[in-house]
Amino acid sequence: MQQIKLASIISAPIVSEKSAIVADKGNQFVFKVAKNATKLQIKNAVEMMFEVKVESVRVLNVKGKIKRFGRTLGKRSDWKKAYVKLQSGHNIELATA
Repeated sequence: MQQIKLASIISAPIVSEKSAIVADKGNQFVFKVAKNATKLQIKNAVEMMFEVKVESVRVLNVKGKIKRFGRTLGKRSDWKKAYVKLQSGHNIELATA
């Protein structure tokens, strides 16, 4: 049960230009995570799924934008992003994971 709960914490890796720069410079990877996830849960989920050692986790809440659809206003949903720094010697290959 614990492994199923940890597997639902991480939604997807975020692949962007900024996340590629962070991965090259600081051995960090960026993930979209559940809104109610804590740093400890994110750390345990990454260690379990990718079999690596995590050094630190930084999280931030991304606010959804307000968008216009014709005459009506809509809002994208809020979500949470996690920057996961790995210990030296560990690496995640997102292309093969």
